[in-house]
Amino acid sequence: MSNIYDISVKNRKGEDVSLADFKNKILLIVNTATGCGFTPQYKGLEELYEKYHDKGFEVLDFPCDQFGHQAPGDNDQIHEFCTAKYKTQFDQFAKIEVNGENEDKLFTYLKSEMPDEEIKGLKAKMAMKAIEKISKTTKNPGDIKWNFTKFLVDKNGRVIKRYCPTTEPIEIEEDIVKLLGE
Repeated sequence: MSNIYDISVKNRKGEDVSLADFKNKILLIVNTATGCGFTPQYKGLEELYEKYHDKGFEVLDFPCDQFGHQAPGDNDQIHEFCTAKYKTQFDQFAKIEVNGENEDKLFTYLKSEMPDEEIKGLKAKMAMKAIEKISKTTKNPGDIKWNFTKFLVDKNGRVIKRYCPTTEPIEIEEDIVKLLGE
């Protein structure tokens, strides 16, 4: 794979979607879960989406049940939860795995491009240390440690930054604005 646009993913109905459909857009790609302590971040993700979608920003939501089985249900049940509770409008894709032998090729690519995440502040560092201890699927350097790991991708498909699960969506806004202005 030479870039992100060579990758296809499954939408929540199981149909192939080429990421080339998102060329010239700023992307925030997130592995999510509906029963996680970080699940309220859906609200912040939707706020960013509403604020910047018309300027070329997309949130791509990939539910993942690998961390404490916190994304139970099928794709439709997850979608219903998100739209009812958080009024999400951004693209939600089929449930995937982000680590291990069945990991989705998108996340293999994202992790190869940005193996380390930014962790700001003592509270976040302590939380991530605790998460690392309980994560059963984090076995290799660069693996996703938990739900709500976020990757920011520029208009040319380059992975610009990786944010840890403790990073609130509002903390990413400045980076999004900067990329939209380029």
